[in-house]
Amino acid sequence: VQLQASGGGLVQPGGSLRLSCAVSGSIFSINDMGWYRQAPGKQRELVASITSGGGTNYADSVKDRFTISRDNAKNSVYLQIHSLKPDDTATYYCNAHIIVVVDLKPSLRLYWGQGTQVTVSS
Repeated sequence: VQLQASGGGLVQPGGSLRLSCAVSGSIFSINDMGWYRQAPGKQRELVASITSGGGTNYADSVKDRFTISRDNAKNSVYLQIHSLKPDDTATYYCNAHIIVVVDLKPSLRLYWGQGTQVTVSS
């Protein structure tokens, strides 16, 4: 199972980006999916998460600017970012709680993507 994140880049303050993360491999189903970020010298922090039913949760610092969504048919999760600030500069990671079949039994496991860099600078 692999998570492939994409969509990062260099953006001016006030700009927008759309991050994507696609799950590939042999899976049974995907539960919660989320986006985290880690700035240099800081701990990784939750940005937003979304349940399999579409329920969402956001960090206070990104509410009203970030929108998380998912396409269950494409096994993908997205993060639409508006009004970017320099403080949003970080490596953004997606993750997913995925049920895989191991020895004919379902097993819930956490997988992470490789990260995509978002740099906000003029």
